[in-house]
Amino acid sequence: MQHDPKVQFEQYPTSAHLAARIAYTAETTYGDLTDKAVADLGCGCGMLSIAAGIMGAGLLYGFDIDDDALEIAQGNLETFELEMELVRVNVVAGRLLEEEAARTGKNGGGPRQAGGKPANVVASSAVQDIALDRIAPPLARFAKQFDTVIMNPPFGTKPGNRGIDMAFLRVALGLARTAVYSLHKSSTRDYILQRAAAWGAKGTVLAQLRFDVPQMYKFHKRASVDVEVDLWRFELGN
Repeated sequence: MQHDPKVQFEQYPTSAHLAARIAYTAETTYGDLTDKAVADLGCGCGMLSIAAGIMGAGLLYGFDIDDDALEIAQGNLETFELEMELVRVNVVAGRLLEEEAARTGKNGGGPRQAGGKPANVVASSAVQDIALDRIAPPLARFAKQFDTVIMNPPFGTKPGNRGIDMAFLRVALGLARTAVYSLHKSSTRDYILQRAAAWGAKGTVLAQLRFDVPQMYKFHKRASVDVEVDLWRFELGN
């Protein structure tokens, strides 16, 4: 069950097919879900959470700012007889979004184009500035409490939301001990590699997908639009 999307949060539904594909890849290729502590950042109505639960996640937490979405997520979880802790929180509270928007703006007006080429793996030896007590105080008590974080963050295309995708990634890396799975527009690939490396994560594009964005808001002119997105896995050192 979904709910009426809210444009200020850039809410777009994650399809069951896409959620299943992400969860299947995370578990069968990397063993990142079964019996693991898993967080869904910006969980919405719980599609990714449910997929992770079906794959055997040992502990599930969902974080979202939208009370309506969390209420529906609870109902969806009950339908699948899954247990999950749901937490209402503003993931990008404080200066985090402002910092990421400013950083994005300094890179030639925005992230570089991917050019359709396979992404290389980039690694860094030291994590920089992802301490949750500074960048996301409401989530500080959850720092490094999860093996795996899964998310489909806002893309940051709405005015005022610039950099929100990277803000979500920054927080996710602060929550996770092992890996983060996330969807990002393919056009931001090179920039994401650069930022992930600076934050001490090894980023790999697992697949390039087409994300179907249906006509949900008044400013949408077409019935649906296919957006090219990358499925990423960010690996953190132990």
